[in-house]
Amino acid sequence: MDDWLLFLFRGLRAFVDDPLASELWVVVFRFVPFILALELPYYLFVFSGILRYILRKRHEIPLGSTLFPPVSCIITCYSEGKDIRKTIMSLAAQLYPGKIEIIPVLDGASANKPTYDAAYEMEKEVNSLPGRVLKCLPKWKRGGRVSSLNSGFALSTGDVIMAMDGDTSFDNDMVENAVRHFSNPDVMCVSGCLRVRNWRDSPAAALQAVEYLVSILASKTGLSEFNAVNNISGAFGIFRRDVLTLIGGWDAGTAEDLDLTLRVKNYFGRHRNMRIVFDPEVMGHTDAPDTFRGFFRQRLRWDGDLFYLYFLKHFRSFSPRLMGWPNLIVSTVGGLLFQIVTPLLLFLYTVFLLATVPMTVIGVVMGLVYLFYFSVETFFFLVMLFFLSERPREDAMLIPLLPLMPVFTFVTRIWSAFAVLWEMTGRGHLDTSMAPWWVLRKTKF
Repeated sequence: MDDWLLFLFRGLRAFVDDPLASELWVVVFRFVPFILALELPYYLFVFSGILRYILRKRHEIPLGSTLFPPVSCIITCYSEGKDIRKTIMSLAAQLYPGKIEIIPVLDGASANKPTYDAAYEMEKEVNSLPGRVLKCLPKWKRGGRVSSLNSGFALSTGDVIMAMDGDTSFDNDMVENAVRHFSNPDVMCVSGCLRVRNWRDSPAAALQAVEYLVSILASKTGLSEFNAVNNISGAFGIFRRDVLTLIGGWDAGTAEDLDLTLRVKNYFGRHRNMRIVFDPEVMGHTDAPDTFRGFFRQRLRWDGDLFYLYFLKHFRSFSPRLMGWPNLIVSTVGGLLFQIVTPLLLFLYTVFLLATVPMTVIGVVMGLVYLFYFSVETFFFLVMLFFLSERPREDAMLIPLLPLMPVFTFVTRIWSAFAVLWEMTGRGHLDTSMAPWWVLRKTKF
């Protein structure tokens, strides 16, 4: 270990003393343009949006509403058991004065009896509350997530539709904070914010908690200021009923959240005022995988689905006529390049280093990569902590994990490259727990 640190120190010193003569310069020269061209502009764009949000909120009169339309909450349930009660009660206990219709859709109810029983046991308690209605919807044969969402939508009566997972709970002002945005007729959808509620359970969950705070709470706040929200989370999305009717609800297959987001954005080019809003005050809490094995299995599906949607199903959506220029640019950079091309290039770059340069040079380069990502992660986390977080004391407890985040991010990026390759070669989107095989077999893609 001491020898490796000595080599690292000597390599950095040689680079500082005479960078043009150093072998390290050749490697850095290839790395820096890669970062400057693909990542740094995106980070600056997001930060400018966060800064704009901070300045706007400082001088803005708090957004309120005198209109309280009926709200329908569709909860996709499969194997939550008694935990479904947390989700139902967090919705029944909302401060929202209007009507809230809660629809747990029990997928595969015949084989999902614990969740079925737990949901039905809540009916008497919830229906006794003023303005609250619980309608349990059993689907005896499993049809998958999209089938559950569309079934719940068909039963719903609210003007505002909320789609949420059965393992997600909510702050008691969530509905009121979300619905107020629909007083603006141009707002079609609101992307809810998500926190990892089981972050104390394991290191894997804690690292994902930091990731969620940076990639969701901070990043989407910045993107929303330019009407460029990249995705409405499937675990927590809010929609005007009219827009869901317009696009025909959710589409079969996997990655239904990004699929729906892209289909809504296909109207942005023709209706320039349409908006998808992200609000950091519309807060939900979800369980993340508490093991690294579960995390990598989840990301194998998530990241592979990106390639499936962008290149197979929605490649024609990347048109200024459909998406408009701002969203086309952000979706291309933040989606195609940042989430698909960059992991592949990072993977190839790592292989190139291992095959062509000495280990001492690799150590120095990896040290520079680490410092870059550590600086970016720490900067956005601190901005989130001081200016966006509604729970700064709790979030500050995650600061000791920041030195681990560059390693976590690097490994996640390499795994993303593997997920993309798996989708390209093995059609990985068909290997999903979101829908049974007999449903996926009948889909076009």
